[in-house]
Amino acid sequence: MKSEQLLILCEKFPHLFNKQAIEENGNLANVATFADAIKQLITLCGDDPERDGLQETPYRVLKAFLEYTEGYHEDPKLHLEKTFDIHHKGLILIKDIEFYSLCEHHFSPFFGVAHIGYIPKEKITGLSKMGRLVEGYAKRFQVQERLTTQIAQAIEAVLEPEGTIVVVEAKHMCMCSRGIKKANAVTTTSSLLGIYENRPDLRAEFYSLIKNARE
Repeated sequence: MKSEQLLILCEKFPHLFNKQAIEENGNLANVATFADAIKQLITLCGDDPERDGLQETPYRVLKAFLEYTEGYHEDPKLHLEKTFDIHHKGLILIKDIEFYSLCEHHFSPFFGVAHIGYIPKEKITGLSKMGRLVEGYAKRFQVQERLTTQIAQAIEAVLEPEGTIVVVEAKHMCMCSRGIKKANAVTTTSSLLGIYENRPDLRAEFYSLIKNARE
């Protein structure tokens, strides 16, 4: 890998390529190992890693994966710790929060939207914090079920609401573009905590608001 490419990586990901990280984890050596592995993969797939279009591919792939997985280097729950003293006892709904993640089984993208609802007890957080929460957990090697649960549990742990409901809808490229190849398939997962577990009327309100907003 070229020196200017390594410099870009060090500037963009200082937490991975500072002096301490390099000494403790051998990250620069890992970069070289990864680049060689990508070259071998290109060869195995039937192409020439030295041709013009592929010479910088190992660097591009590494840089992309480090961006895809930035969520490992933060605690997403911390985004919720900024709260406001506002009296509100009804549903707060943030819908259609876009996310992009990587399936941990194939390293293939899955992407979609998350809908988050909670009924506060005392704590309310900024609306944008929910987007950062989703992104923090999505930017990891994931499965949709875990992603959904992590979002809900973080809200429950930090905001301590009366109830939390999270619904995630996503398309998985490992299902759409390979294997069974069902391009229109959408996977939906949900997590219900607190009063949402035993209140079908509250769940119905949440689902109705999502549905009505789309029609």
